[in-house]
Amino acid sequence: MNLSVYAYSFLGVLKREFLRFIHQRSRFFSSLVRPLLWLIVFAAGFRAALGLSITPPYQTYITYETYIIPGLACMILLFNGMQSALSMVYDREMGSMRVLLMSPLPRSWLLFCKLFAIALISLIQVYAFYGITLALDIRLPLIGLLYALPALLLTALELGAIGLFLSSKIRQLENFAGVMNFVIFPMFFMSSALYPLWRMRESSEWLYWVCSLNPFTYAVELVRFAMYSQLNLEALWVTLATTLFFGGMAIIGFRPEKVTGTK
Repeated sequence: MNLSVYAYSFLGVLKREFLRFIHQRSRFFSSLVRPLLWLIVFAAGFRAALGLSITPPYQTYITYETYIIPGLACMILLFNGMQSALSMVYDREMGSMRVLLMSPLPRSWLLFCKLFAIALISLIQVYAFYGITLALDIRLPLIGLLYALPALLLTALELGAIGLFLSSKIRQLENFAGVMNFVIFPMFFMSSALYPLWRMRESSEWLYWVCSLNPFTYAVELVRFAMYSQLNLEALWVTLATTLFFGGMAIIGFRPEKVTGTK
């Protein structure tokens, strides 16, 4: 097979995902409601209760709204990655997943196409969120939004890979609610998305260590540092390793015989 076949398959998967995204307009707006609710409503209440010291990558005191922007951007990527898991389970039940994975192209390439398409759609939603935050007069480093693009892309790939791995294990759509309760919400709330880790440590030592072991924490910090033109190497390596691990597990999990339900 030549490169044109791989390019054609990539464009086909990308087009399918974008058409699905366009036809599901409510998905776009719902992805913005959650972070905006935190930014506008909850941040107003937490602003006075949570004092923030000067910690890297910040060089001065910041508002609580400014602090949670990277975490809320990653929240969009997290929920969209899990939404992709739901769509994969649906595709399996409808039979379209079997058609995709039975093609002569390598399974790893097809899943990469799916993963990359999900990541691109997630980035559109994140930058729409950034646009709204700027309209709300929240100060963000404009050049940092450009520097954050590679970090956001890697984070989207990581969370999409986790979503694909979970979808290889979820057999019924009804089980997706359990994933929401036991995977998404602990990953988000037990991270540095909403509160600095030193605040967690002041409250509970064990909770601090749980947050420190959460891969989502490193994804948030990777984006946070990138927004201020800095590179957090530890966060980069953890995020990259997590992406490769769950991507590999997803490739192993999506075997055609498993998708078709045969032994």
